[in-house]
Amino acid sequence: MRKNSLILAAALFAALSACSETPAPKSAEKKEPEKVEPVTGQTALYRMYQSARTWAPDAEVLTCTNMHITDAPDGPRESGAMPAWQAVFTSASRSESRTYNYSVLEASGNLHKGAFAGGTESWRQHGFTSPFLIAAVKVDTDAAYKTALEKAADYDKKHPGLPITYVLEKTEKHPDPAWRVVWGENVQTSGLSILVDASTGAYLETVH
Repeated sequence: MRKNSLILAAALFAALSACSETPAPKSAEKKEPEKVEPVTGQTALYRMYQSARTWAPDAEVLTCTNMHITDAPDGPRESGAMPAWQAVFTSASRSESRTYNYSVLEASGNLHKGAFAGGTESWRQHGFTSPFLIAAVKVDTDAAYKTALEKAADYDKKHPGLPITYVLEKTEKHPDPAWRVVWGENVQTSGLSILVDASTGAYLETVH
């Protein structure tokens, strides 16, 4: 009888010891870094336009440009793709304009992944640029860059590594909106820009 009691006590002690053991921590799973794929100007513009239509059904494009950000690199030059874009849309019925951003990732400078609306401002038709229907943008930035490079090949070789900036707008000088392909971070500091018709893809002019 005593022998049986000792066996039962030993079994009970072993069970309690097993329950009190701290389970081994699970090995931390390695999280793959988020894959960031820059997008072309036309792609970003259409995604921002979808949001702008909920603000104003008569929304038209005033400008669109890419943003150079430190959180993600620009895409290959020939791709015409960038990680972040900004567009301004106008509404004649509201007499307002509204800025939208599109980013492929959460980034500094209050950039959110996807299309994000900014504030509105009063607006009326004036100045050198005018709004236009998004349907007029039939040529994407990759094609615009290819056309521009044909005219800027010598400059490109003499200034390797310059970032490329795209500015979409419609001016009084040309009947269609144009992609301005800028060698540099902005128009003000650039030594060369090539204008490409955003509707036909034709070369328009060189601006030094």
